[in-house]
Amino acid sequence: MDFQHRPGGKTGSGGVASSSESNRDRRERLRQLALETIDINKDPYFMKNHLGSYECKLCLTLHNNEGSYLAHTQGKKHQTNLARRAAKEAKESPAQPAPEKVKVEVKKFVKIGRPGYKVTKQRDSEVGQQSLLFQIDYPEIAEIVIPRHRFMSAYEQRIEPPDRRWQYLLFAAEPYETISFKVPSREIDKVEGKFWTHWNRETKQFFLQFHFKMEKPLQPQSLPIGPPGLKTRPPPPPIINGMPPRGPMPPGAMPTPRPAGMPMPPMPPGGPVPPQMPPAPQGPPPTPQGPPPTPQGPPPTPQGPPPTPQGPPPTPQGPPPTPHGMPPTPQGLPPQGPPPQGPPPQGPPPQGPPPQGPPPQGPPPQ
Repeated sequence: MDFQHRPGGKTGSGGVASSSESNRDRRERLRQLALETIDINKDPYFMKNHLGSYECKLCLTLHNNEGSYLAHTQGKKHQTNLARRAAKEAKESPAQPAPEKVKVEVKKFVKIGRPGYKVTKQRDSEVGQQSLLFQIDYPEIAEIVIPRHRFMSAYEQRIEPPDRRWQYLLFAAEPYETISFKVPSREIDKVEGKFWTHWNRETKQFFLQFHFKMEKPLQPQSLPIGPPGLKTRPPPPPIINGMPPRGPMPPGAMPTPRPAGMPMPPMPPGGPVPPQMPPAPQGPPPTPQGPPPTPQGPPPTPQGPPPTPQGPPPTPQGPPPTPHGMPPTPQGLPPQGPPPQGPPPQGPPPQGPPPQGPPPQGPPPQ
């Protein structure tokens, strides 16, 4: 049999499918599609009988497997019966009234313009938290009206293109126009003391202040850390009474005495106690009472002869010092020979060179 030259056939395709084969293939494709999109367990018309086959309670058809039932649900007969059942139920059910929409009456009043305002940006010096203070002036506000405010998302307004980075703060009071302020879309800190409003009836001013929540806690400032081995300089000591404190004293050194009449500077709490100086003597020193003590017994007698000097005596350099009240030493050389016996001669001292020879031997004069 020639399969290559049949009408509509292609080489290697196996020939053209018959009508029964095409229907079978179509039903298989519909079954696979229905299995993916329809949950057969939730179908109110699907039923499995005691014989193991499946029935459609809407169309009263019998099916051998689930695929056959799903293919039936996509067919024209089943869809027509579904439309007929829906129309019958809608006709038999009583008509229910539609829920009424809540209508809000819009107040109509003559607007006199926009109020005056003042905005102040603030920042806490301790924690760095940012805040905004709004002051709105309503000099011609109605007597029974209190200004109102609200926050509006960027997607609620219709004036500007929505931007999620911003939000709007609105103020309204009759007969003034509603004004709004564009603020960053950050979380508001509504802790007590961080968000407050005040209406001053005397000055006709409305105040509102709010704080933004802290995104990151403030880190304490720390000194930069240098390379290892490099000692950092300690912070300077505090100043007491306008003067910096003194450094540590060396061991054994006495502190400088304080002038009389100068009070002691106060010490910091918990600091070391400074050394106390003895009190200065008041008045003249005490006068000794009675005569000085008399030495007991004779003076000690030297034991043995005095030591003999080794070598010649040292030659004096320059003239000896002149005592006060004594005659000046004669200039020139002293006389040679043994010292004169008896009282010293009266008159001017002799002139001449000093005596030559060894020093005299003998016990020292008493």
